[in-house]
Amino acid sequence: MEYTTLGNTGTTVSKLCFGTWRFGRETGDLENETDREEAHELLDACRDRGINFIDTANVYGNPDGTSEEWIGEWLEDHDREDFVIASKVYFPFDGWGEPGPNDSGLGRKHIRAQIEGTLERLGTDYLDLYYIHRWDDDTPIEETMSVLTDLVREGKVHYLGASTMAAWKLTKALWTSDVEGLERFDVTQPMVNAAHYDAVGDYLDVCADQDLAVCPYSPLAGGFLTGKYDRAEDGSVEAPDGSRGDFDDVFEDRYATDRAWDVLEAVESVADEVDASPAQVSLRWLMDQDRFTCVPIVGARTTDQLEENVGAVELDLSDEQFERIDSARGDGE
Repeated sequence: MEYTTLGNTGTTVSKLCFGTWRFGRETGDLENETDREEAHELLDACRDRGINFIDTANVYGNPDGTSEEWIGEWLEDHDREDFVIASKVYFPFDGWGEPGPNDSGLGRKHIRAQIEGTLERLGTDYLDLYYIHRWDDDTPIEETMSVLTDLVREGKVHYLGASTMAAWKLTKALWTSDVEGLERFDVTQPMVNAAHYDAVGDYLDVCADQDLAVCPYSPLAGGFLTGKYDRAEDGSVEAPDGSRGDFDDVFEDRYATDRAWDVLEAVESVADEVDASPAQVSLRWLMDQDRFTCVPIVGARTTDQLEENVGAVELDLSDEQFERIDSARGDGE
């Protein structure tokens, strides 16, 4: 495993982060994508392969909080100090019943309640990283950053992170922290992958300028960049049974664009040259970003998938191979 400093912090993490959004999650067939036993096996596999960075959220699993609970159970048999644990706050939390009017958002009351629940479920006194899961338009950012600052100064949280939002909102939050003498965001978690073209360019420019670490979710474009999907003659996606493209109605619009197929072709050509899988090349492309620290979040469902993901650490992409993928993305335009 390779390790890196997490942006401008003093914490060292593995070059891959393990995401646990599948833990206890239910899809259309009403079955857990990853059950409790499988979750613990995957966490064991992470430890054995040197992954020390684990990502969760208070709303992962059914009911909400299941993912945190299963991680907490696993941590009971391991040294908490060996791991960097991240969780999140924002969405309505139903773990204690039907959400009430203050059971969502980034107001002081909700954040205070959720950090206590998160720490209890994880069985720990502190989080290494606490993300705001989304931006709250109804709460002044001064209030949000103030209560998050209190959590840091009380020792309940080490660093702060921000997930998906507009670049100007991220900039506003950083400016507010600087002006008010509050803790600032050190880590971000946008959706970034070689095939994705959502409007994250300005957001990543802010991250590069402010030395914020980027921990992208969906680094394999929902499985599109694994190469397991084919393009039908009519341009639609031919998805294997049970795959995300088979049951996710937005899969084609979000991931399988015309340009994404060009990217996949470039990724597959590089994979052939370096004797690796398309997934490994896609992850290495992210890890090799030089404008900011980039630590992809992998959400493997099996230990075999995790083993394949970890294989990305062993790859070396040449400048020409890296730029070939960039060119397919249209990054030079």
